Amino acid sequence: MRQIVLDTETTGLDWRTGDRVIEIGCVELVNRSLTGRHFHVYINPDRGIDAEAVAVHGITEEFLADKPRFAGIVEAFEDFVRDAELVIHNANFDVGFLNCELGLLGRPKLDVLCAGVIDTLRMAKEQNPGKKASLDALCDRYEIDNGHRTLHGALLDAELLAEVYLAMTRGQESLMIALDEPAPGQVETDGLPVMRVGVKVVRATEAECEAHAANLADIAKANKGLCLWIPPEPEAVAA
Repeated sequence: MRQIVLDTETTGLDWRTGDRVIEIGCVELVNRSLTGRHFHVYINPDRGIDAEAVAVHGITEEFLADKPRFAGIVEAFEDFVRDAELVIHNANFDVGFLNCELGLLGRPKLDVLCAGVIDTLRMAKEQNPGKKASLDALCDRYEIDNGHRTLHGALLDAELLAEVYLAMTRGQESLMIALDEPAPGQVETDGLPVMRVGVKVVRATEAECEAHAANLADIAKANKGLCLWIPPEPEAVAA
């Protein structure tokens, strides 16, 4: 099982209004182990960067002036993530931006390029409803050292997210997002339908089933048979 933990930094918050990707960071997991392989690039967006965004990631137009355009790194990016399952925090954001960049070049989007995507933000909210689910909050919850994270950075955040994801899913099967058409009840993430599959089922042993049946019998006896799991006698229904 090959997974790519991915993060991006951008010029602003919305690709629909012309914001662009300026940094991509990826680390590779194979069978839930970090391999040491990573992909990291800075990208010249050919446009300005919002002051609010600079305050978050510290990347300036001057720094990016001599960096390649997305067209110059797209093949290397595709080669690194191809056929892998992506692990992204707030996947809707990164998937939207990357699909926009790929679309501008007429390249296949992530639903064609990759095997699926796991949204760790969605997963964290499902596991701990009402609790903070930012990357920093999850690092605190799972006791992952992020003291060196003074600014957002795509590669650093991908490395931290890999540790968070492994802690969140320890002892579990992977939560997949299928890239097929969504079934009823599924939620879409910018074209990537979310589906939880592969949950491990642990069946009760024969001894456990017998103990359960005995416990139910004791409860039924104490309640004189007035239990929801015991159907009424036929004559009672007729009456």
